Amino acid sequence: MDNSYISRTSGIKARDKIGYAMGDLASCLVFGLTQSVLNKYYTDVLEISVLSVMVMTIIARIWDAVNDPIWGRIIDGAKKYPDGRYRHWIKVFAVPTALAAVLMFADVRGFSSGARVAWIYFSYILFGMLYTCINIPYGSLAQVITSDDKERSSLSVFRSIGSTFGALPAMVLASVCYAKLADDRKVMDFNRVFIGACVIAALSVLFYFLCYKWSKERVDTEPAPREKGQTAKVIKTLLHSRPFMAVSIASMLFLAAQMFGQGYNTYLFHHYFNKPGLTMLPTVFQYLPVAVVMFFATKLGNKYGRREVCSLGILLAAIFYIALFVLALFGITPVWLYLAACLASGVGTAFLFLLVWVLATDAIDYNKVTYGLNDEATSYAFYSFMRKLGTTVATILINVPLLRIGYSGSELRTEGLSAEALKSMYNFSVMIPAVLFLLVYLTLRFMYPLSKKRVEQLQVQKEAMMRAQSKER
Repeated sequence: MDNSYISRTSGIKARDKIGYAMGDLASCLVFGLTQSVLNKYYTDVLEISVLSVMVMTIIARIWDAVNDPIWGRIIDGAKKYPDGRYRHWIKVFAVPTALAAVLMFADVRGFSSGARVAWIYFSYILFGMLYTCINIPYGSLAQVITSDDKERSSLSVFRSIGSTFGALPAMVLASVCYAKLADDRKVMDFNRVFIGACVIAALSVLFYFLCYKWSKERVDTEPAPREKGQTAKVIKTLLHSRPFMAVSIASMLFLAAQMFGQGYNTYLFHHYFNKPGLTMLPTVFQYLPVAVVMFFATKLGNKYGRREVCSLGILLAAIFYIALFVLALFGITPVWLYLAACLASGVGTAFLFLLVWVLATDAIDYNKVTYGLNDEATSYAFYSFMRKLGTTVATILINVPLLRIGYSGSELRTEGLSAEALKSMYNFSVMIPAVLFLLVYLTLRFMYPLSKKRVEQLQVQKEAMMRAQSKER
C-alpha cells in the first residue's frame, strides 16, 4: 500500500471534481457578462465612447495591480476557519459578487454623459474587486483539494468544463438581447439585457454554494507569516520564476484571444455578416471540441506532456486563422467558412483550455520546491492579475479596430459603415487571434520549461519536501 504523503493527501472523488467545476461555472457566469455583453451595452445602450471604455479597463487594471496582491496576502495570512482556508471565502463573497455584476447593468440612461461614465467606472471596478475576493481563494483551492499532479490535471479539466457552461448564458444573452425597431433596425434592448444579467447573477450564487458544499480541503497548510516586505519578496520571486512567468504570459495571451473573439463577434456578426442572431455561434463552435477532447486531454497530457500537447494544439489553431486571412485576400469570407474555422481551431485550443490550470499549479509547485514559496494565494493573485491583463488587452483589441473604422454606437445599420471599413472589421477578426495564438505557442514551447520529464522529477521533489514539512509539525 502506498504510504507516501501525496497519496494520503489525494484520492479525490467525482463529488470533488464536480464541486470544483461549479466554482468556475459560477465565476464565468458573471465574468462572461463583462466579456460577451458589457462592451456593446456601454457603446450602444449607454452611448459611452469606445475610448472611455478602453480608459476604464486600463484604470481598473492599474488598481488590480495594487488590490490583487494585497488580497492574496490577506488570504495567505488569514487564520484557518472551520470550513477551510479557501472554501470559507467562497461562501462569504458569493452574493456580493453577484450583486456587483447586476450593478454594472443598472439603468443610468437618464444620467448626464459625465455621470454615466463615472457610474460605469465605479461599478466595473467594484465588480473587479469583489470578483478578485472570490476568485483568488477559489483558484487556490486546487492546491489543497489534492497534492497529486494527475488528480490536479483532472481538476483542471473539470474546471474548464465548468467555465465552458458558465460562459454560455452570456453568449446566449448577447444573441437574443436585440429588439426590432419600426425601420427594421435591430438594437440592443436594455430590459432584455438587465433581466438576463439578473438571472445569470442569481445562478452564479447557486453554483458558488454548490462549489462550497461539494469541495473538500485535504492538504493541511499553515497561514503564511505576516512579515514586513513579504508581499514584495513573493512578487520578486514570482517575477524570477521562469515557469510561473511563462504560464502567466501564455494565459494572458490565450484569454485575450478568447475574450477578443467573444466581444468582437457581437460587432462582426451585427455589421459584417448582418446576422446578429448568430453572435454566439463562433464561441459555441470553438468550445464544441471540448466536449470530445475532455475525455482524453488528461491522458494525453500525462503520456506526452502537458506543455507538449498544449503548444502543438495552439499552433494548429493559429494556422486556421492564418488560412482565413489568406482566403480573405481573395474575397472568400462566407459566414459558414468563418464558423468552420472556429470549430477547427477549437480542436487545437481545447487542450490548453482544459489543461491551463494544471500548468499553473505545476509552476506553483516548482516555486515551492525551488524557492520554498508557500504563498499559494499571493501566487494565484499574481496569476489572476495577469489573466485580467488579458481581458484588458482584449478590450483594447476590440475597441482600437472600432476606432479605426469610425464606429459609433448610435449607428447600428450595416449600411452606415463603408465597404472598406467592413473589410477591415473582418480582417481584424482573424488577424488578431492568429497573432495571439502564435505568441502563446512561442511562450509555451520556448519559455515554459516544465516538460513531461521535468514534471515527473518535480513530483518526486515535492514528495520529499512535504514529508519533511509533515515531520516538523
